[in-house]
Amino acid sequence: MARIDVMKTYKLYIGGKFPRSESGRVYEITDAKGKFLANPCLASRKDMRDSVVAARAALPGWSSATAYNRGQVLYRIAEVMQGRSAQFVDELVAQEGLTPKAALAQVEEAIDLWVWYAGWSDKLSALSGTENPVSGPFFNFTTPEPLGVVGAFVDGKPSLLHLVTAIAPIIVSGNTAVIVASEKFPLSAITLAEVLATSDLPGGVVNVLTGKSSELISWMGEHMEIDGIDATGLSSKALTEIKIAGAENLKRIHSFSEVASPARILAFMEAKTIWQNVGI
Repeated sequence: MARIDVMKTYKLYIGGKFPRSESGRVYEITDAKGKFLANPCLASRKDMRDSVVAARAALPGWSSATAYNRGQVLYRIAEVMQGRSAQFVDELVAQEGLTPKAALAQVEEAIDLWVWYAGWSDKLSALSGTENPVSGPFFNFTTPEPLGVVGAFVDGKPSLLHLVTAIAPIIVSGNTAVIVASEKFPLSAITLAEVLATSDLPGGVVNVLTGKSSELISWMGEHMEIDGIDATGLSSKALTEIKIAGAENLKRIHSFSEVASPARILAFMEAKTIWQNVGI
């Protein structure tokens, strides 16, 4: 008996749920051969606001979790991703025109990257914390703490690897994230969101939007509840635009060249200094 395939609907990921864009808009993407592939959502300004609200609400719980717990959650993401490797491979072959072997290599590198960043979760204080010399009967300690809500733009190829490279260093330290997926290659982002939703990561810690980065740049830059932005996926013109928009609340805006580096984690952390009387 003939049957009709159940085609996947690619939605947004906000607050642990998978809504369509409130605007109802979608846009068409094609595969590497120019054939229709999917209609992902075209995120609106309200979708961006909803994502920030969800990220801000999730921040206290995630930032107060132990470093060990956050590391275990990131490792669990790698485990779940491993079990869905075939789906990621199929999407990368369709989107980027890769061979199955090259697509599998990218998926495995992305999985390994989750594990690598998970290992940093309980080592950040040793890396950037310190006991400061003072003249007096006091101890003076500096410890790293998460910055808050961090946005990131992901673009270009390799799309899945760039996505994990953006998300993992933001959340491992206790930040929450609003991610704008690659406009041309968004499918892996929503599939990864499905992995996040089933991997013990609290809802709202990572929120994923699809659509046109040119529409979302100014909205993210101007939003007063976003504390930092990873602008690695933006052009030099767009980077200038978002720096101007982000000056209002002194956002930390960074671009990175390294894929795996603790510098990507520390860029979105603050240093807290504590004074303590000797003997107390």
